[in-house]
Amino acid sequence: MDLQDQLKNLFPDHTPEPKDDSDNTKNSIWLQDDPILCKYEKRKGKPITILEGYTGAKEDFKKLAKELKTKLSVGGGFKDDKIIIQGDYRDKIMEMLKEKGFNVKRVGG
Repeated sequence: MDLQDQLKNLFPDHTPEPKDDSDNTKNSIWLQDDPILCKYEKRKGKPITILEGYTGAKEDFKKLAKELKTKLSVGGGFKDDKIIIQGDYRDKIMEMLKEKGFNVKRVGG
């Protein structure tokens, strides 16, 4: 007897609600008209990629930072309204942001 059968025995009148997978609100990030700037720098001899210029909510930018770090499998952080990614991943990040619908501008090199 699995958990579903036990629940049916405890609550015979209950009918389970169908799951709705069309909840786009948790994954939606506000898109802006101005481009996000993608910079490359070296700090203490190590390369980093910096994203700045997002004018939406901080929480959306933090979600975007986490998603980028997860997909690239790298470290980084969110500080002073900037996303800092360890390593030179400008091309990959710009491609990922363009797929999401962002306008991205490469600054420097």
